[in-house]
Amino acid sequence: MSPTPADIAQAAALLRAGELVALPTETVYGLGSDAANPHAVAKIFAAKGRPADHPLIVHLAEAEQLTAWAREIPKEAIALARAFWPGPLTLILKKEEDVLDAVTGGQDTVGLRVPDHPVALALLRAFNGGIAAPSANRFGRISPTSAAHVAEELGEAVSMILDGGDCEVGIESTILDLSRGEPIILRPGMIGAEAIAAVIGRAPRLPQTREDAPRVSGALAAHYAPRTPMQWLSPAALSQAPAGAAVLSHSQAAPPAHAGRWIHSGGGASAYAHNLYANLRALDAAQAGQIYVESLPADSDWDAIRDRLGRAITGSGKD
Repeated sequence: MSPTPADIAQAAALLRAGELVALPTETVYGLGSDAANPHAVAKIFAAKGRPADHPLIVHLAEAEQLTAWAREIPKEAIALARAFWPGPLTLILKKEEDVLDAVTGGQDTVGLRVPDHPVALALLRAFNGGIAAPSANRFGRISPTSAAHVAEELGEAVSMILDGGDCEVGIESTILDLSRGEPIILRPGMIGAEAIAAVIGRAPRLPQTREDAPRVSGALAAHYAPRTPMQWLSPAALSQAPAGAAVLSHSQAAPPAHAGRWIHSGGGASAYAHNLYANLRALDAAQAGQIYVESLPADSDWDAIRDRLGRAITGSGKD
């Protein structure tokens, strides 16, 4: 059942009181707090076990609120907001002076976006302020795409979970830095470089060094990770996966006779992304000892998914 107006009002009141509320977005579920309340923001870091210098993304109800959080807003940011908001694009901009250092990780930039989910937007309008909302899970673990995932991960650390169903996109937003005079993609997402270039007339690039860009959410080498060790497997080697292994297949629907937990996530990149984190959670729960993920098509539609899986593999197998 979708949250009622009374549920939204209760959630907004909890945010005003400095409590944590989990909210659905089109990407993943977020662990929300009042982005202007330092005590509330501190609760996010405590609940997630998140490093204090790891910045948060602030969610807004509409693009017109940008000026309350950012300064020196370039015309490209306005054009992209008009094109993609509400939607899975986060813009990194120079922060306004009074934006909390805890939100920005002590940097002079802030990440902002307008989510494309009716429950999130209803809450943002009722709250009438910015909501800091990283993924509602333990830091570094598989992101949640359902209310049940949030409850499993965080339990009573969250005062309220708004259930908005399964997340439509299923992986985190594209993060685009516009704070340094040149568009740079800091985290790939389902809004790709070509779509961005079509709006602003020039192609964004990737950062060349660690110092080439601000720190942002989800950019660490190890992230989105299951506790079970995980590795890539080529399509040709798929049928030779060890007996009893857990496998995420893209091309082969029918498992070999010796297979353990086998999940076929066929279709295009959008369908694969939608199911990705739920599938990783199911494979992790299989306790198979090893997860194998079939390598993906090489075209740019799959860039964001390869990014998430690569970081998940790096972080996998750790308690």
